Amino acid sequence: MPKLNQIVAVEKGIKSRTAAAVTKIYHDLQKPALFAGLSRKYSPVDDEGEQFPPESTLVQNSVDNSLTGIADHLTKLFDVVATKERANTEASADVVVDGVTIVGDAPVPLLLFLEKQLVDLRTVVAKAPTLDPSEAWLPDENSRGWRTDPVQTTRTRKVPKTLVRYPATDKHPAQTEVYMVDEIVGHWATTKFSGALSPARREQLISRIDALADAVKRAREEANSHEAEQIRIGADVFSFLLAP
Repeated sequence: MPKLNQIVAVEKGIKSRTAAAVTKIYHDLQKPALFAGLSRKYSPVDDEGEQFPPESTLVQNSVDNSLTGIADHLTKLFDVVATKERANTEASADVVVDGVTIVGDAPVPLLLFLEKQLVDLRTVVAKAPTLDPSEAWLPDENSRGWRTDPVQTTRTRKVPKTLVRYPATDKHPAQTEVYMVDEIVGHWATTKFSGALSPARREQLISRIDALADAVKRAREEANSHEAEQIRIGADVFSFLLAP
């Protein structure tokens, strides 16, 4: 008996060839001239009349032949697909990572589903934000995230000051200039919070996803080595459909 992976390998080619053949037959069915014939003979009313050679057009195809052709192609495809799907329901394998069974007795369709989901999940995790490495982050129990230690900064305001360039005399008034200075009026204590992943945690998650994805692929290969019992349904389907 063939193995499931052998059936899967030939299925795509059979599907492609069948689609091309059935499409051609379908297009031919849209050409009425292929299914029409003609035969005519000319007889003058008397022996002296003009003679013409007989004319004929042969029927090039028949709908029955076309449908039989479609049936021949689809029968092979139906049998391959039926064999594959039956084997898919019987073939299974365990998904094992480091000796631990994560998913037991997983059938092939489930393994294919898991492969796709893990690819998508890896993309999500790989794009997840990570903590700013320029900051020193501490676990924050309240938010289950991260925080920094408070950093104190000052708040200032502009205050005018007067500079006396020349003091007043009995002959001249004082010459002064107003200028602005920054005066500390308070302090900010800033604590930063974050819900991002640490770079190490993100790498850990990606590593686990990759390990599980590899295990799923190994399980799929093992399941696909299952021997597939040949199932033949095409002949019965078209014996019913094309019965006289």
